[in-house]
Amino acid sequence: MRRALVGRDEIFDQAWRSLGEPGQVLLEGPAGIGKTALLRALTAEAARSGWLVLSCAPTECEAELPFAALADLLRPLADLAAELPRPQRIAAETVLVTGDSDETIDERVIGAATRSLLEAALASGRPVLLAVDDAPWLDRPSERALRFALRRVGPGPATLVSSRSASGPAVPAAPLGLDAGSGRLTRLAVTPLGVNALHHVLRERVGADLDRPLLARIAREAGGNPLVAIEVARAVQRLPKPPEPAQELPVASSMHQLLADVLAELPARCRDAVRLAALLTVPLLRDLAAAGVGPRAFDGAEEAGLLAVTPARVEFTHPVYAAAVRAGIPPGVRRGLHRRLAGVVADPDERVRQLAACTTTADPVVADALAAAAARQHARGAPDAAANLYEAAARLTPADDRPTLGQRLLAAARCRFDCGDHPGARTAAEEVAASFTGHVRAEALLLRAVVAWSADEPGGTALAAAGRALAATQPDSLLAGRIHAHLALFVDLPDPARTHAESAIALLSGPGGDRELLAAALLHLFNSEVRAGAPPRTELLDRALAMEGPEPSWLAGTIPAVWWKGIDDPDRARERLTRLLDRAAARGDEPSQYELLKHLGETELLAGRWSMAERHIAAARDLGELLGTELTAETWLTGLLDALRGRLDAAARVAQAGVRLGEELDDDWCRRIHLQLGAFVALCAGRAADAAAGYGRLAALVDRMGLTEPLAQRFEPDWIEACVAAGDLATARVALHRLTERHRRLPRPWTLLGLARSRALLDSAEGRDPSAALDDLAAARAAVAPHVLPLDRARCLLVAGVVHRRLRRKRPAREALTAAAAEFDALDAAAFAARARAEAARLGGRPPAPSALTATEERVARLAALGRTSRAIADELFVSPKTVETNLSRVYRKLGISRRAELNAALARISADVVPTGGHKG
Repeated sequence: MRRALVGRDEIFDQAWRSLGEPGQVLLEGPAGIGKTALLRALTAEAARSGWLVLSCAPTECEAELPFAALADLLRPLADLAAELPRPQRIAAETVLVTGDSDETIDERVIGAATRSLLEAALASGRPVLLAVDDAPWLDRPSERALRFALRRVGPGPATLVSSRSASGPAVPAAPLGLDAGSGRLTRLAVTPLGVNALHHVLRERVGADLDRPLLARIAREAGGNPLVAIEVARAVQRLPKPPEPAQELPVASSMHQLLADVLAELPARCRDAVRLAALLTVPLLRDLAAAGVGPRAFDGAEEAGLLAVTPARVEFTHPVYAAAVRAGIPPGVRRGLHRRLAGVVADPDERVRQLAACTTTADPVVADALAAAAARQHARGAPDAAANLYEAAARLTPADDRPTLGQRLLAAARCRFDCGDHPGARTAAEEVAASFTGHVRAEALLLRAVVAWSADEPGGTALAAAGRALAATQPDSLLAGRIHAHLALFVDLPDPARTHAESAIALLSGPGGDRELLAAALLHLFNSEVRAGAPPRTELLDRALAMEGPEPSWLAGTIPAVWWKGIDDPDRARERLTRLLDRAAARGDEPSQYELLKHLGETELLAGRWSMAERHIAAARDLGELLGTELTAETWLTGLLDALRGRLDAAARVAQAGVRLGEELDDDWCRRIHLQLGAFVALCAGRAADAAAGYGRLAALVDRMGLTEPLAQRFEPDWIEACVAAGDLATARVALHRLTERHRRLPRPWTLLGLARSRALLDSAEGRDPSAALDDLAAARAAVAPHVLPLDRARCLLVAGVVHRRLRRKRPAREALTAAAAEFDALDAAAFAARARAEAARLGGRPPAPSALTATEERVARLAALGRTSRAIADELFVSPKTVETNLSRVYRKLGISRRAELNAALARISADVVPTGGHKG
């Protein structure tokens, strides 16, 4: 193939070097300049070199055929589809390979399947080349799936794309977002050929052996464009005799005119056949035969070099030829040809396209066919194509059929939303709402609300649109129930949210109700009641979980996990969130993955698994950047993790910026989480008065919102500690009463530990005997499993040590503070570890011998002595393997040994001297 390339050696070598890195190469140039020949030479070279080549060459007609290009490109990977997760396997096998499915395919699943197949191909070890010729003609669903996959596969395959160069000085954006990713993009301009190179091309393609002066004239007239030069040479050959030097060449002002001259010389039957072939998306011989055109009808066009007839179809020699043929068909003739094809083509979607092209006035039959085709495309995972078809159906729907017209426009708007076109869906929904009344208006306004919620539009837009939707529908209808279910999510205040949830349950529980939305409404009622301070009705939670089925509603899918996280049941929260995350990943649902990763990050923070939390938060940030979100929650979580690890300056900056953002957006949730973070940073930094003031502002905001039980915010113990340290014991007592009420309403491990810590601190500060409070503190710590709230348990030891120190009980104070420092070290809670050691240093006297093991070191040493690996020890103690290795290094140093085999003997020698692991004496 490379030998057939003429005049392209330098650009070929440059492209091949870039692809071998592997890199991304974009070939740019005008139509006919030779991009396709160069791309084919490069793919042939890759195949000869043992690469796996995935290629497609879309045409203008195929731009309307969903997934045509993607199916061609991924066909060599069809055998790998069986190993994909079920949703992706169904998408790959039915949409990309066989064509139809009994299941509705989500467009995002196709993108995820494409990514998984590319990753599987790359994992084989062979170099992979992904080649797309004439990228602007990619059908939209294929383009979206490839753009999705290429941005997320890393390191990705070598990518080779050709595209027509744009006019003007501005550099156009690269196809498939190649210039937006992390890979290096090499843009290569395919330039005009010189006279010598064109001579070789013409001799091979046209068989012309022209004298050099005539060849130079042809090259000049063609501007070095091989395709134009070929047509000019053919036009010269059709002349009775070679043109004189002073005679004008038969060159038209455009390729279209050149080909019009070629077509004009063809027999009428041949010209008719070429036009029919050009109007078909895929010009199959069976469809052309049904239209009365046999293979022999194309003989003249084949001789003219316009096309080739294969056993199954007609293939134009160059996409420009087919486009030029279509452009030259008079409108009336074209409609007649479309009508002729519509009556005979076998594929129902092709029939619909032909019908739409020949229908100019309202026609209910054609409109129905278009709507049916739209439904098929939506089910195949091509909502963008479906939206266009629904809009075409609406244009052909009789104006007096208002209900059908409204439903089709509404369906188009929903398809815009399904393909992620939020601006398009927003505009379409608003137009439908403005043009219709009753049920259709209410549905459009509900869609407008969902778009606003999904796109994070500010200013209560979602709430306002849903309220207008409710006003537009019958108050006792199923649609009203659906709207109430959404409002239960959109409203942040517990009392109105509870009212909406109750209304949704009442309306959706009857015949015809939406089971998924009913489950969501039950979960929102449960959550709203808890936030309002009512006793938790877990039967609502159980009923909803039994009802939701395998696909939890996006309206409330995380509520059970939020509840379990709030009551300190990290195992159930983690299991729920991980299961939802796996399902979302299999479906390519990145917005849901983004939300779930944030919840998982917070769950692991509370459980003390900070390395795991950090990974989840980083993954959420990466997805958030891809999705273009504000990154508010993950930035806050990063700030909280920084504060826990002692990086207080970084955490303080996050808190300050977050509070400002909450004020700018008038967002109470944003204000709440950042007020709490700022107060916590001040507490860790020893600025007790600032911390107490910050927690006071937070409490006032929570009260103003009516959040009797702000489930995710647990700030009272820290508020009490700050007030005690600042000497404001009156406010500390108020906060203690508040915490006591929260524990009475809903006892949880964190409230149990928080109350015990707070009472011990207050009793000590107020001069009362804290012995009973210390006993309660030890009992509370013993009642909570180490893996549930490790930081809170360690802080109980710190408080016990502080109180013992104030009572001049040096031994129990030192034991508690030493154990606290060890547990803080295991968590990497640097600020708290430093504080524990500072408190211990205030005791004076002789510290424990250097050879004494801390509680964590002893646990790590004994598990290692049993033969456990570092990974197994880390999993059992809920720390990172790095923490295990750090503790073992200290153990070896203290015990004077150098390897694990010596641990048993060394531990036996010092067993009588081990430091107590917690609690207090006296």
